Amino acid sequence: MPELPEVETSRRGILPYLKGQTIDKIIVRQSKLRWPVDRAISNAHGQVILDIKRRAKYLLLQLSNNWIVIHLGMSGSLRILQNHQKAEKHDHIDLVLDNGVILRYTDPRRFGSWLWANSLDQISQLQHLGPEPLSNEFSAEYLFEKARNRQVPIKSWIMDNHIVVGVGNIYASESLFMAKINPNRKVNSLQLNEFERLVASIKQVLTKSIEQGGTTLKDFLQSDGKPGYFAQELQVYGRKDEPCIICGIEIKSQKIGQRNTFYCENCQK
Repeated sequence: MPELPEVETSRRGILPYLKGQTIDKIIVRQSKLRWPVDRAISNAHGQVILDIKRRAKYLLLQLSNNWIVIHLGMSGSLRILQNHQKAEKHDHIDLVLDNGVILRYTDPRRFGSWLWANSLDQISQLQHLGPEPLSNEFSAEYLFEKARNRQVPIKSWIMDNHIVVGVGNIYASESLFMAKINPNRKVNSLQLNEFERLVASIKQVLTKSIEQGGTTLKDFLQSDGKPGYFAQELQVYGRKDEPCIICGIEIKSQKIGQRNTFYCENCQK
């Protein structure tokens, strides 16, 4: 599943090709995505793409008069085509610019979405989201206050988009390892200094991942049409039974909130 750094990489990858360009047409081959594609999207011809922003894992295409909000779901991807290529089975939407460039949306599992609105206030999916993890609003003090009287595992809690957006399963495990916090700890048991370590770790892990993604931007437009996602450098996630890079003890795995969680029981007491 594309996570926040991959979505940000997609935003940066498509931005130079789309910003300031005029839409010639939008071809919707399959409208049955996670939510039905609004018919109005097919009538966006003539509008200029003013900017492409991101909120959580949503890409926000700001048009002359409207917004298109894209979510990649579990298997979605975007790629830039500079000449026409025959659409394959899972190529559901083409955004065609008047200069011939095509933004193609591919989604085998169809859990992604293309939403249409006059204003972002009309997009219910964007309401009630927590702060961006790389913003100043996301701080140890903010988490410490939110954690009062909450007796849920810290791993599940920081994956809650109402608390903070974009800390997916991989980044939650990695950040907790870096902060030396056991993923089973109840959030109201953490002290302010522990939240300081956690916030710093989340910001560091995500920033590094986005920087890694940036190295693939030159490859975002590839001959095979694959998006420029990137290989992660992971310290605990997916490394069950392998030695911890710090202490050498085997990495453990367990389900927390129905999600596989990886940690070192020695480093994360």
